Amino acid sequence: MPTTLSNKSKTQSSLLARLKDWGDNDSWQTFFDTYWPLIYGTALKAGLTETEAEDVVQDTVITVAKKIKEFHYDRAKGSFRGWLGAIIRSRIVDRFRKRLPARQPRSRTASGGTRTSTIGRIPDPAAVDFFTVYDMAWREYVRETALGLLRQELSPKQYQLFDLYVNQERPVPEIIATLGVNRAQIYMARLRGLRVLKKATKRLEMQLESGAF
Repeated sequence: MPTTLSNKSKTQSSLLARLKDWGDNDSWQTFFDTYWPLIYGTALKAGLTETEAEDVVQDTVITVAKKIKEFHYDRAKGSFRGWLGAIIRSRIVDRFRKRLPARQPRSRTASGGTRTSTIGRIPDPAAVDFFTVYDMAWREYVRETALGLLRQELSPKQYQLFDLYVNQERPVPEIIATLGVNRAQIYMARLRGLRVLKKATKRLEMQLESGAF
């Protein structure tokens, strides 16, 4: 997971370009640290177990390694986010299909007709509303990562005030009584925190969508 925001001197496709060198271990570690929570979270939200989600992370990284040399970032044609999402979806579908035993033949009913066996009636795993799941996991991941960056930007006291007032939605009188602060301190922590959070979120989304780290 990224802990700092990259500066503008880096090219937009810097990490993606470095990943094309399979021997660049540092860049692959950066890719893994940055994207594994998103891949894992998406797999869990899609209905897989923790063990299956870990397998999806591994399978996704392997697939990215195999296909990254074919990928060329072009904002007009699509984002790295979309390209990665398509790979994650395929690996999730693979895991669902591995749950299913071999398809059984249609069985004969007492009236002489046929019916689909139980396994034949299991919904197609490809029918999972993946892009809704992926979007939800993406937004949650961006917010959690941005909050981690915010914690680094604010003082411990300011972050505590921001967390209690904005994240936990605690009443102002309760915060005043608990921490011995005044309303102005709470409101200023909220104002500064939201400004930093907005900036961090915007830049983080740009980095994640383009693979620019």
